[in-house]
Amino acid sequence: EVQLVESGGGLVQAGGSLRLSCAASGFTFDDYAIGWFRQAPGKEREGDSCITISDQSTYYADLVKGRFTISSDNAKNTVYLQINSLKPEDTAVYYCAADFPTGLGCLYGAEYWGKGTLVTVSS
Repeated sequence: EVQLVESGGGLVQAGGSLRLSCAASGFTFDDYAIGWFRQAPGKEREGDSCITISDQSTYYADLVKGRFTISSDNAKNTVYLQINSLKPEDTAVYYCAADFPTGLGCLYGAEYWGKGTLVTVSS
């Protein structure tokens, strides 16, 4: 059974940083791309960043370039999202998701989803 478990969310002040983790199991980690998506209150879910595990190609939405960094620890089957210079508009539930690699397409959807972790940024 595919499982994706997010952690690392919480309450942080604007300008601060967080590192989100996504622990994956139930599939061959190296064969997949893992992405981070967010859903803010009242808004649709949108893709922020994703990584193709096999070749470590990374992709970022334009709005997060320079502030978000995605990485993976293949020994731990875990993908991280480092978020710096947090803004109140970053407040959202952050989901990780997995699918076969599709290049930039990993920012637009995925087959398997975690349950999310809430990030709240106070001003």
